[in-house]
Amino acid sequence: MAQFDQYFLSPDKQAGDSEPPPHERERYRLLLVDDEPNVLSALRRTFQRENYEVHCAASAEEALALVNARHVHLMITDFKMPGMNGADLLREVREISPDTMRIMLTGHADTQAVMTAINEGAVYRFILKPWNDDDLRVTVALALEQYELREKNRNLEKKTSQQQKDLEVFRRMNQQQRSQLALMLHKHGVINRQQVQELYKIQQARKVSTIRLLLEKEWIAPEKLYRLLRDELLFDEVSLAEFAADPEALDLIPVDVCQGQLLLPLRVRGRRLVLAMADPLNQPLIEELSFAIGLKIEPVLVRAEELEERLAQLFGESSESLGELEAVFDANDPADTIELVIEDDDSDVDLERLLSDTQQPSAVRVVNALIMEGLRLGASDIHIHPRTNVVVVRYRIDGVLQDKIRIPSTLQMSIVSRIKVMAELDIAERRRPQDGRLTVKTPMKIVDLRLSTLPTLNGEKIVMRVLDRNASIKNIEQLKLSELNRQRLLNVITRPQGIILATGPTGSGKTTTLYAMLQHQATPEKNYVTIEDPVEFYMDMAGQVPVREKVGLDFASVLKAILRQDPDVILLGEIRDRETAEVAFHAAMTGHMVYSTLHTNSAIASIARLLDLGLKPYVVAYGLECIIAQRLVRRLCPHCCEPREPDPGIRELLGVAFSSPGLQDYTAAGCDRCHHQGFSGRVALHEVLTVTETMRHVIASGGSVHEMVEQAERDGLVTLAADARYRVEAGETSLAEILRVLGSQIDI
Repeated sequence: MAQFDQYFLSPDKQAGDSEPPPHERERYRLLLVDDEPNVLSALRRTFQRENYEVHCAASAEEALALVNARHVHLMITDFKMPGMNGADLLREVREISPDTMRIMLTGHADTQAVMTAINEGAVYRFILKPWNDDDLRVTVALALEQYELREKNRNLEKKTSQQQKDLEVFRRMNQQQRSQLALMLHKHGVINRQQVQELYKIQQARKVSTIRLLLEKEWIAPEKLYRLLRDELLFDEVSLAEFAADPEALDLIPVDVCQGQLLLPLRVRGRRLVLAMADPLNQPLIEELSFAIGLKIEPVLVRAEELEERLAQLFGESSESLGELEAVFDANDPADTIELVIEDDDSDVDLERLLSDTQQPSAVRVVNALIMEGLRLGASDIHIHPRTNVVVVRYRIDGVLQDKIRIPSTLQMSIVSRIKVMAELDIAERRRPQDGRLTVKTPMKIVDLRLSTLPTLNGEKIVMRVLDRNASIKNIEQLKLSELNRQRLLNVITRPQGIILATGPTGSGKTTTLYAMLQHQATPEKNYVTIEDPVEFYMDMAGQVPVREKVGLDFASVLKAILRQDPDVILLGEIRDRETAEVAFHAAMTGHMVYSTLHTNSAIASIARLLDLGLKPYVVAYGLECIIAQRLVRRLCPHCCEPREPDPGIRELLGVAFSSPGLQDYTAAGCDRCHHQGFSGRVALHEVLTVTETMRHVIASGGSVHEMVEQAERDGLVTLAADARYRVEAGETSLAEILRVLGSQIDI
């Protein structure tokens, strides 16, 4: 190691000398310039108690001579002087001595000239006469402190540059001494001299391990190579399956070194590190690592493919992990195209505390890229899921989660902190779930993100629901209902009062359907009010109220207040509890049209749910007008869709509705139009139950769910399964997609 000492030890330490005494700093040199002797005397008196070396000049020419003769740390000059004025003087001084701090002192300045000098950087500070002595002393002290910081930065840059040169020399020495393995193979007649020289050239350019190059070139069979290392050179060959990952050992050597040189720290035994290596003959690398970590290295032989597999498991596949992110970064820097809009809440959050240690460029760029990529792909949800070795970013596109990006786990903490700061959450709280929201503005659109954090075994998981403010409200025709369901819906919308419910799981398009009905035949003659958590569509004609439960603004309290606002049509985001249900049905029975949502599996199940909330049967019977149960299935790409024979197993699971002969199934192999997914967009399945007079009688008399189902069938209800069959026959979706969304329709 003595040959490398010069690149790590100072000359004094190499010679064994003691450290030299600290250098005694020279006094700061000040230059005061003014054409009035009284002003110069006053300035000198201001600094007479300070430990400065003060020089005076009565003109610009005299000042320039002093600056050319000796280095001046700080200069104070008057502006209005005969001949050259202060601004021109400071420009000249900046050319001669850029490091000199420059202060202008004047009482009768040309404002335009002074501001020009300041904007050009010729003036550090501008002080008016008469000055305050204490203020002037503080200003000079601060200027000299900045001068000192600049000097330190320059010295640090010089030192860093020299160290980089030394490291480059060290790398070249390392390259020249590298690959005893190649020499050993040449000695055994496995590779020739030309191949050895080619290995050296490639290593100088790529800096990868010799064994990896040998296997890439296929100059030697892997079995023969390891037999030589094991039998001829007596290296111990081990299997990584026998070793569990040791965090203490893994922290000793950087990940990029492990992946580039094909090595893995296994365990620490006292002052020795057991190091798995594909090339245990790389003695210069072993010495370098031993010197860096302060431990003696005990190399053991492990096959290259086994090492690559374990490294990928531990640290992720770096070549593919950030590929998509790099593409996003290279196209447009997200930091330049994304803007955070902080809502004007009554929040006393200490922004200084929240923003500290989170504005790391890597975290900011990665988070912005993740959001931008989600918007580009049209994702409805963004999942940031920490796993054992990597953080996986998953996007829900057309209702299906897709793994899109893999990020090294080392960035997980900074990414979570950055997102928490954006959503104004507590970055110190990592043990409890948190909810928040933020608004993101891009050149294309403005979106709201509803954010939820969840502490997991591998770290905090974050899910962001994407709500597009610019999304246009669909009309009834765009919902693509079957003809019967469309006629029923148009009929019930014309009624002046009552309640219409949309039911289904989260993300099934309930709010889209309600807004389509709300906008249909909307006129300025009616008062429209919505209550949502959050507001998903923006409608100028309606008064839209966002729910904020933190300040006591929940669905029930807002609905009570709205009833005093003379509404005609009310859209209630969700019926969650008995109080909200009672107020909603009270509004429906007192002359208001109410639209709302409920989380149930079918239209009939919604009636049972309302009764379960505690509503009286006659209130449900005479307040309810219509229930729309719906699901969203992926639409087959029309450009690559083709018919196929239906799978008997899937038909059996889907039940009676799909058992009739002659049913044609469809599939799509994928093309450029659908990004080789086979699907493009989504289509809704609907089940529209209109409450007829006979159905009202069944509900009011306390009829069972079975009786309600029978009555609905007599009234001509088209079930979700029946509407799904219609979509399959039209070639819009497939039986497999119907089974994914509706599940099995049979009992076993």
